[in-house]
Amino acid sequence: MEFHHVSVLLWECIENLKIKPDGVYVDGTMGGGGHSLEIAKKLTTGRLICIDQDLNAHKAAKERLKDHLDKINFVHNNFGNIGSILDGLGIEKIDGMLLDIGVSSHQLDEAERGFSYQQDAPLDMRMDTTNSFSAYTLINEYNEDELNRVIFNYGEERWARRIAQFIIQERQNKPIETTGELVEVIKKAVPKGARKDGPHPAKRTFQAIRIEVNGELDVLQQAIDAVANRLNPGGRLCIITFHSLEDRIVKEAFRKQENPCICPPQFPICMCGKKRMGKVITRKPIVSGEEELEMNPRARSAKLRVLEGVEN
Repeated sequence: MEFHHVSVLLWECIENLKIKPDGVYVDGTMGGGGHSLEIAKKLTTGRLICIDQDLNAHKAAKERLKDHLDKINFVHNNFGNIGSILDGLGIEKIDGMLLDIGVSSHQLDEAERGFSYQQDAPLDMRMDTTNSFSAYTLINEYNEDELNRVIFNYGEERWARRIAQFIIQERQNKPIETTGELVEVIKKAVPKGARKDGPHPAKRTFQAIRIEVNGELDVLQQAIDAVANRLNPGGRLCIITFHSLEDRIVKEAFRKQENPCICPPQFPICMCGKKRMGKVITRKPIVSGEEELEMNPRARSAKLRVLEGVEN
């Protein structure tokens, strides 16, 4: 199976990682290996750790990176476990890490993965297909309040409660088994007037389900905290996000790494003892230029933020 994925903000990431030939770097969302390849090219005695929870990605990336295998450790895992991954490899500190958050072009384009609302397929949406919890489980087992919470919080969908009610009603007849069936339920739930403008009526709900199935936002927060503790001074953490929920988490998490003090503002000096772990490089996110947008419209919503490790 081919793994088609266009690396977003590729050269912006490579520039901001400030790669040293003898450094240790991590691509926490390897995908098809586009970013990894450019990192590997710059390494001589350095090391690259390639992490992905998608087994299809590993097959594709190993082929793409075949000329650099002596520099690379491939890890089938979730980047949220970066601490234990590095411990297992005997690595204490790293010089940089890249995260390209969200669903890949390959996962969207492969209908059988069930990520896309534009292709009919079994409800799945698992990035790691070895996990048992899938979109099918969520849609057919969550109660109305749980469905509403997921769709409203992670999809920012104003019709979340109504969609949840329609899902419950529909599955009383039989389980909802495919993406096509779910799309039809959502279309029934969203009033006709609200469907005339804006994105596809199922877009926000599908995003929400994918985030819940894969625990994406919790994993992101967990990873930022862990990586900040492992960065060498001057090392860089580069994170690409594709929607506002992710970007807000990254922005706030980076701010806390730079200014972790929780003392009341009236205190003349810091008493909490929390140490600064990073310096925010990007006060405003880096976005794709017109040339990239012409070649890859999916890059339109991409935002890159960068944190630099500091001396403690």
